[in-house]
Amino acid sequence: MEIIIPSCVRIQAPVATKEEAIRLAGKLMLEAGYIAAPYVESFLRREAVSNTFLGAGVAIPHGMIEDRHHVLHTGIAVIQVPQGVTWQDGKEARLIVAIAAQSDEHIAILRRLTRLMQQEGAIDALADTREPGRIIAALTDTPFAPQAPAAPWPADAQIELVLDYPNGLHARPATQWVETARRHACEVRVFRDGEGADAKALTGLLGLGITRGTRIVLGARGEGAEVAVKDLAETVTRLTAEEIADAERARAAAQEARANAPSWQPATATRQQQGVAASPGLAVGKLVRHASQVLDVVDNSRGAIVEGEALESAIARVMGELETLEADTRARLGAGEAAIFAAQRELVGDPGLLRAAIGEIMRGHGAAWSWKKIITARVDQQRQLADALLAARALDLWDAGQRVLAALLGVERRAQVLREPSILIAEDLTPSDTLQFDMRHVVGLAIAGGGPTSHTAILARTLGLPAIVAAGPSLLEIETGQEAVIDGTTGRLYLGCQPADLDSARAAVKAYAARREAMRANRDQPAVTTDGHRVGVYANIANARQAAEAVAAGAEGVGLMRTEFLFLERDTAPDEDEQYAVYRDTLAALQGRPLIIRTLDIGGDKQVSYLDLPREENPFLGVRGARLLLARPELLRTQLRALYRAAAHGPLSIMFPMITDLAEVAALRAECEAVRAALGAPAVPLGIMVEVPAVAVMADLFAQHVDFFSIGTNDLTQYVLAMDRQHPQLAAQADSLHPAVLALIGQTARAANAAGIHVGVCGGLAGDPLGARILAGLGVHELSMSEQDIATIKTVIRAEAHSTMQALAERALSAESAVAVRAL
Repeated sequence: MEIIIPSCVRIQAPVATKEEAIRLAGKLMLEAGYIAAPYVESFLRREAVSNTFLGAGVAIPHGMIEDRHHVLHTGIAVIQVPQGVTWQDGKEARLIVAIAAQSDEHIAILRRLTRLMQQEGAIDALADTREPGRIIAALTDTPFAPQAPAAPWPADAQIELVLDYPNGLHARPATQWVETARRHACEVRVFRDGEGADAKALTGLLGLGITRGTRIVLGARGEGAEVAVKDLAETVTRLTAEEIADAERARAAAQEARANAPSWQPATATRQQQGVAASPGLAVGKLVRHASQVLDVVDNSRGAIVEGEALESAIARVMGELETLEADTRARLGAGEAAIFAAQRELVGDPGLLRAAIGEIMRGHGAAWSWKKIITARVDQQRQLADALLAARALDLWDAGQRVLAALLGVERRAQVLREPSILIAEDLTPSDTLQFDMRHVVGLAIAGGGPTSHTAILARTLGLPAIVAAGPSLLEIETGQEAVIDGTTGRLYLGCQPADLDSARAAVKAYAARREAMRANRDQPAVTTDGHRVGVYANIANARQAAEAVAAGAEGVGLMRTEFLFLERDTAPDEDEQYAVYRDTLAALQGRPLIIRTLDIGGDKQVSYLDLPREENPFLGVRGARLLLARPELLRTQLRALYRAAAHGPLSIMFPMITDLAEVAALRAECEAVRAALGAPAVPLGIMVEVPAVAVMADLFAQHVDFFSIGTNDLTQYVLAMDRQHPQLAAQADSLHPAVLALIGQTARAANAAGIHVGVCGGLAGDPLGARILAGLGVHELSMSEQDIATIKTVIRAEAHSTMQALAERALSAESAVAVRAL
């Protein structure tokens, strides 16, 4: 029997006294079968001898120990009193959590309740909610899943999902939803809070404003409805990993760019225009107002047939232009940037837009007037979305719409003519505007509106243009023609600079460009310190494509290949042949470079339905990594067979995560040997992740039983500091440069060096310039990181003597805090 059920949660209870609240809780538990009738009085006797007010508006009435035999099942009832009821000593209780316990099953909920009391506003939210399920979810630490709205038309099949895209449903993933829906002849719709949209029409989907965490319904009706909704649901979930990875890559790239951007400050006072940093970098140029092309439209109809054909012809022409632009952008900048124009092509070809515009034409209006009216209305609708990111993407629809309008009017879209280094000032810029710039002369962008997540900002970052956004209307009042300095890293535009300041800014830009070019040119050279000590610089990857990208970025190998992505977003575990093919292809992409593959690292924090993993109170301290593999030997053996087969194709090493004691190492080595012998495969190096403090403390013993160590600084940090690295309030303090973390890393490195085995680091600290120097100084042999960080870290390592890094590491170990270490 569940410890808490919906019938035992009473919202807005009509009680005026403490006794009424307790008796109501007792009545609910009695009706649910948790207690016998005498236990209600036991609740009241407890109140006479002790104070059950917990604090923060929470009371926890419970019975006397001697009456426990009246408890039939451990259970909880919650009485919500938004206005409060006087409990004891004048304290007001708004949430009464009554407990009937046979043993200690309720302890987890009490622990959860205590944590909620420490979170600002959490208890108040529960005391005011109108949804019993939200209270149950909070107390049991499970996701709250409100009942999704049923489709307002009779769907023959439907599936409910919660969207987990970090940036919500924007044009790029929505385009793939549309492509999937169009493969099916039946009607397919997406619903959010009762509002639906045709899944085959991009503008309608974007108009729903679906953000991360939104519960949606995918519905279909007609022949093949069930297949259609399953197909669409697979597309939605498949894209989740891609969206999360894209967001992480963007974050890492932005962090790397900010870290390496030139630092400059004017020596004399200047006027500053503050905006939001959108694309890091520094530039000097003349201020030029961007001249937006104004398309004047006169409502003139030559007849419905002629106007309709004109509109269809213009749309076809623009779709061709966008296809060409997509291909050019892919070749010039990359697939992610090209997807912006693939999405615009879908927007232009949206049948809903065409139908609406044809409707206006049939009422006697001209094609250009009709198209402008419909586009303007849709853009205004999207700009009203509550989510700022999705609202800002209305600019993409406007951009695509303007292309069609220009085609209807026979107007050539012209790029602004510039003849010297220029910083463009604009109210806003579309992606098309940005790609039309003459990059010989545009050196920076200053935009009054927009945001750092707009597609224009994304393109600016890719193009290496310093940019600030959201600088406000006063930006447009600045006198143009003057020379200025734009700092996209700090979001500032410096005006009225003295000649000496302009010269010093140009010198900073020149030095930065030279440094970047040197880094790019030397990315394939080894990272050797000035006194001859070599440090391996490897990459963290998840698939063969990323392996190829890492090699191109200068990686000497792969220090961590995560395999859990093979197991996520699917209905069954990957079989041996599928895994073998992935590992083989990754080795091929590395062209003989070493590959360290981490076995499945999954557990209670990553729910995989087909594995039937139990939900745990604290998944990071639960059954995950090697613990799970030893408990589920069928998963382990299938993966090991695939790994040993792939080892015939290149230098492969196997690494086990979440190791805690030597018995696990012995058991895993035995499993490896059994698989290797059965296959007649060669032996491969077997290593472990050092992420549990116990292993770091006993590293000298573990070093006698493994071939290498790889220190996972992310998990090691949260375990050493007792801070969840995903906690919104604590994440910033969970710094891997904390001296306690560094001490354990140093201890592990010393043990590895004494035993003559390899030791690497594959956590985030390896890609931090200061962290890399300290790690090398502590005796780490190899650093593995995101491919964006490789050239930077190689440059950092080459710039200093290893002896200097050792001295830096000693100072870091003697520091009092992570802040003090970073100050070094």
